[in-house]
Amino acid sequence: MIILTLNCGSSSVKYQLYNWDTADVLASGIVERVTQDGSFIKHKAKGKEEIKKDHPCPTHQEAMELLLETLIDKEYGALSSISEIKAVGHRVVHGAEKFAKSVIITEEALATFKSLADLAPLHIPANIIGIESAQAELPDVPHCAIMDTAWHQTMPPEAYLYALPYSWYTDYGIRRYGFHGTSFLYTAKRAAVLLGKDPFKTNLVIAHIGNGSSINAVKDGISVDTSMGLTPLEGLIMGTRAGDHDPAIGFHMMKRTGKSADEIENILNKKSGVLGITEKWVDRRDIEVAAEEGNERALLTQKMEAYRIKKYIGAYAAALGGLDAVVFTAGVGERGPVTRLLSCSGLEYMGIKIDPAKNKASMTRNAETCISTDDSPVKIFVIPTNEELVMTEDSYALISGTYDVHTEYTYHFQDPGYRNHEREELFPEDCKKWKGLDKIVALPKR
Repeated sequence: MIILTLNCGSSSVKYQLYNWDTADVLASGIVERVTQDGSFIKHKAKGKEEIKKDHPCPTHQEAMELLLETLIDKEYGALSSISEIKAVGHRVVHGAEKFAKSVIITEEALATFKSLADLAPLHIPANIIGIESAQAELPDVPHCAIMDTAWHQTMPPEAYLYALPYSWYTDYGIRRYGFHGTSFLYTAKRAAVLLGKDPFKTNLVIAHIGNGSSINAVKDGISVDTSMGLTPLEGLIMGTRAGDHDPAIGFHMMKRTGKSADEIENILNKKSGVLGITEKWVDRRDIEVAAEEGNERALLTQKMEAYRIKKYIGAYAAALGGLDAVVFTAGVGERGPVTRLLSCSGLEYMGIKIDPAKNKASMTRNAETCISTDDSPVKIFVIPTNEELVMTEDSYALISGTYDVHTEYTYHFQDPGYRNHEREELFPEDCKKWKGLDKIVALPKR
């Protein structure tokens, strides 16, 4: 069975085509600058060269048409016919309290998503446009929604409620929801495999560090706290988001500068974080180069970002009452040794001992690695996330009638013998680049 997964943003459509029967990624890519001038598609099919093609996409409908045409192109496509696609999985950023697991998209579900748009105005409208565009192009197959927030629906009230008027929660849904749930689900399940433990007897702190970053406390295999809140603005220092800060600052700056609420919100979301500190860079690789050259602002940024992560690791370890492992994932988490080292250094008294040499060697998204010292009571893993695989499996299970909430469902990647063929093929090239990488691969305990 061939399943297409879609992650639709306001100006992009990321996609992956997966053959469930052979466990192969057939194609993946992204349509960028949707609704803008200069839109294009970057596409890679299995066994073929990556291509980039310029194409006007004034709406998501044209973007959907473009990616489907690309998938069946005789030269660089992956299908002979669109009819080979049997299901479509859609990332939906916010499900509020309405959804604790993935669902097949019905008219009622779509109406619910629309009613939640004010909780994530930058994300849900784009998700809805993507769903409706895909349904128009593929009307005869089931479409499934995989919510970022569903994983966190196990949080207790003391973790998800704010100390605000309680009526704000009952009347307006103001509470902590959390995001990156699909990534946390995958990495939590894989960490349990690497530890050789029952996932529901495993305590973890998982740091999803990228342009958008959040950290998750996992107790006995379920989410009990997370750093992002009502929106993705709260928590860690991110690429352009401020993360935790005194909420009075926004009101203060409105009074001092005369800026509107919308202008301040834009600054907090798009002009803060590491960009705000450096006033120049978002990409952590650029910051790392500048820091090595002695740039004081770059060095400060690295210290601030890691300090925030370290504080959350300590707080969540206390809340959990003990840890089995700390897990790093996502772009910076997977390939940011400086951030990982600074975040874990000084936590030895908690049993978290990072090995600098192993940490430096871990520069891949094609294998799971262990970067803690051999005698570290708490393991430190780097687990490349795979949100698309979770979306694919949820979609397959939904249409097969076998799906349930994750506490009642076992994913196939929880099998100690699970293998990711695509990553295995790419890993040897990474080993040529990074000395010692092959020595730190984390193998499942059986």
